[in-house]
Amino acid sequence: MTATSSLSSAHTHHTRIAILGTGFGGIGMAICLKKRGVSDFTIFEKANGIGGTWRENTYPGCACDIASHLYSFSFDQTSTWTRTYASQSEILQYLKELVRKHDLEQRITFNTKVVQLRWIDSDQLWRIATENGDVYTAEIVISAVGGLHVPHRPEFEGIKQFGGMCFHSSSWPKDLDLREKKVAVVGTGASAIQIIPAIASQVSRLLVFQRTPPWVLPRHDKEVPQLAQWIFKSIPGAQHFWRNMLFVESESIALGFTVWPWLLGAWQRQSRSLLRRHIHDPVLRETLTPHYTMGCKRVLLSDDYYPALTQKNVSVVSSQITEIKRDNILTKDGVQYPVDTIILATGFRPFNPVEEIDIRGRGGRVLSHEWAAGPSAFNGVLVHGYPNFFMLMGPNTGLGHNSLIFMIEAQIRYILSCIDILKLRQRKLIEVRPESQCAFNESIQKRFQRTVWSSQESFSTKACNTWYRNPSGRLSALWPGFASSYWWRLRKADIRDFVEDSIMLSDTADGREES
Repeated sequence: MTATSSLSSAHTHHTRIAILGTGFGGIGMAICLKKRGVSDFTIFEKANGIGGTWRENTYPGCACDIASHLYSFSFDQTSTWTRTYASQSEILQYLKELVRKHDLEQRITFNTKVVQLRWIDSDQLWRIATENGDVYTAEIVISAVGGLHVPHRPEFEGIKQFGGMCFHSSSWPKDLDLREKKVAVVGTGASAIQIIPAIASQVSRLLVFQRTPPWVLPRHDKEVPQLAQWIFKSIPGAQHFWRNMLFVESESIALGFTVWPWLLGAWQRQSRSLLRRHIHDPVLRETLTPHYTMGCKRVLLSDDYYPALTQKNVSVVSSQITEIKRDNILTKDGVQYPVDTIILATGFRPFNPVEEIDIRGRGGRVLSHEWAAGPSAFNGVLVHGYPNFFMLMGPNTGLGHNSLIFMIEAQIRYILSCIDILKLRQRKLIEVRPESQCAFNESIQKRFQRTVWSSQESFSTKACNTWYRNPSGRLSALWPGFASSYWWRLRKADIRDFVEDSIMLSDTADGREES
């Protein structure tokens, strides 16, 4: 089938810019487009409401681990945060208010899951196919599907024969009653340490199945006083100053992660002190003690995780799960644990939009094939061979120390700069040069060599297996430096990084699209 016939065979809807997703990325991109006077865009949302991660995750205790005043857009701050670390409901309400304030709902197509993006060489447009059979075209596609939104569900032997409730933490059943239930929480990551304290007092028995103990630091969460809220609202610059203070404090952590891993020793001592203060049983304390360098895995913040584990009805199981039976969990040491409910707090798969969307670029190339060894991009935003395709929260743009919203804002500004190039130079296409993409990725992989994610010899007793590293061994989830250095790099698009129009058009003419 030719490219031309693929468009003419069905009625299509056209939009200049297609945005995928209504989380922070999609909403922020839409707001900034409107502020630039760009109105011809459509936001595609697979669910029936906005919010992304903060819509999906409704488990008890769900909250952000970045300070509220930093986990928001600099161009749309709110002075009404009620806690230093906002809850899921408060963050979702913030996003809903942004949609209302900027009149975005009319531009959102709900219950529309995009299943394929296909570049049509002859028309120089993206063809967007949805799960419900609708077809759209767009000049520009901006993927804001999120970095961690596809749940990781371990395939334990026998899990399908379990007779009770078994669900992932991101699919928390509405009105779930866990009173007097024997509950198992599988995992001790960011979701688990919020869920466990929230449900420990409700259940008759709580089993925490731990594979690797996390490093935990105090959260110091508390209510934001009414006086502080008034100051942020009424005194010009007060909230901006406080936000900058939080940013600098968060950036300082990157010194240990990316420059001098030995600095992490002080934070490790603080974490061990927190553990000793709350866990007096020496056996349990040893079970909860990490033996790898802090930062290799995600560092967790909590004021109530360790105290929850000392409750009489709570037990930590460190033996590996080998099988799930109809009414119990069997571990490697031969012990069977009777349970009624299993909560899989096992996190999410790292960023890879090709797991949900079939993305095909210039000449019929397939992104899932090119990313078989792990995703890579230029600045985490562009991929060679995929003209006018941009990503928010793309490969190598995650952080272990600061706010992802800051990274998203840098990417939004960079994408707007690319759109300016299209307008000012009267171009239809923008595509990164392969040599620019290659040089960028070689550079950041080299930078990883001095970071905590690669240098495990400093003061750890064993190597650390982390989801930050993909199966091929490449670190593709994180940015290996300060958030401010990423902001500086993306402050403005450089025309020298992009393929010339004449070269692109020549390649397109020679290419053939597969049916």
